[in-house]
Amino acid sequence: MPSVLFVCVHNAGRSQMAAGWLKHLAGDQIEVRSAGSAPADQINPVAVEAMREAGIDITEEQPKVLTADAVQASDVVITMGCGDACPIFPGKRYEDWKLDDPAGQGIEAVRPIRDEIRTRIEKLIHELTD
Repeated sequence: MPSVLFVCVHNAGRSQMAAGWLKHLAGDQIEVRSAGSAPADQINPVAVEAMREAGIDITEEQPKVLTADAVQASDVVITMGCGDACPIFPGKRYEDWKLDDPAGQGIEAVRPIRDEIRTRIEKLIHELTD
């Protein structure tokens, strides 16, 4: 089973939404992880609200610290603005998704980020399950 790790700085918005989408859309076909280089205390409540609107509950998730073990255990590492904080291991597939940070944004600004993440997740699932 392929595994994907989503990484952003705080593991509170983009990476949590991406993990929520992947779990929701891929079911048990793909193992999902998320982490942050400097994790926040809690998930961004606006990200939670945006995902709830799409029928996905991420309220049980907690921001997690990025570890080398998590990167090594993953086939695909998708970064979202964590820059050089992400360790690089040979043989892994890396992608950097340029997405606006939902931190400090209202729901109107977070919805398009949520929807862009869904589009990218659908493409990723197609690539990993074909």
